[in-house]
Amino acid sequence: MALVPRTAFDWHLRKRTLSLGSETKIMGILNVTPDSFSDGGQFRSLDAAVEVAMAMLAEGAHILDLGGESTRPNATPISSDEEQARVLPLIEAILKQRSDTVISIDTFHAATAKAAVEAGAEIVNDVSGLTWDAEMAAGCAGLKCGVVLMHTRGRPQEWKTLPPIPPLAIMPIILTGLRDSILTARKAGIASDRIMLDPGFGFGKAGDENYTILALLHQMHQFGLPVLSGTSRKGFLGRTLAPRYGGEPAPTGARVNATTAANVASILAGSHVLRVHDVRAAAEAAAIADAILDAAAVIAAKTGPAFSPEVSRTLQ
Repeated sequence: MALVPRTAFDWHLRKRTLSLGSETKIMGILNVTPDSFSDGGQFRSLDAAVEVAMAMLAEGAHILDLGGESTRPNATPISSDEEQARVLPLIEAILKQRSDTVISIDTFHAATAKAAVEAGAEIVNDVSGLTWDAEMAAGCAGLKCGVVLMHTRGRPQEWKTLPPIPPLAIMPIILTGLRDSILTARKAGIASDRIMLDPGFGFGKAGDENYTILALLHQMHQFGLPVLSGTSRKGFLGRTLAPRYGGEPAPTGARVNATTAANVASILAGSHVLRVHDVRAAAEAAAIADAILDAAAVIAAKTGPAFSPEVSRTLQ
């Protein structure tokens, strides 16, 4: 895996700008769903969810990513009205306690994105990369919010039946899909300085396919946009640990160390944001990985490039 210098960006959100590049930003995951793969059903009480949100901020989260609909394999779709009933009270409650909180809404419904941003969210995190709701691109353009475009292969109900991807085809599929999402965003009027990219670990990519993504993550930088990495507690990590757990995948709560390894790999490949369940572990790992990148930059300044070459082609 290439060691990649992290390009600096100013990521323009709804009402503020986040400076990216000098340190890894931590996005804490908070799902108010009954069926998400890791934390589903844990925070049905509004007070409990707010308490966890405050704890994440205290542990070092720069952003809170709130989700009201599960996108785990075989997840049951819900209406945007039901999704909003779950997330809008939480946005209001969090901002009542901490008005400076940067909130991201994890949704592929344009109606939910609009309602959440109007309630105070700064970012729309669309796992479909603007492909599942025809109104999303124009909606985000009008809201003038930050946007995370993630690559997804198929729908959650299809993932278990998708054919495997040949190793050499994995990143071309992701990069082509993200290119199309970027073009959709630009055509709708979403400015480039509002966009962040996510390769979509686990979203239609099975098992070792995700390690190929990690190994080639530096290729994401060819678009000249910041990168988010979301490997937290993912199934491919649990399956790799199976020999240590009697042949069964490690439980989701036992994947913190594996997630830390993937997080460090992501940072050293130039990722700007980590989307995680375990904020303290991610923040501490990021501090070490950031120090490695800082040391490499000092060496490069004194002796020449310490990094592997980046892909320099930008999207036309």
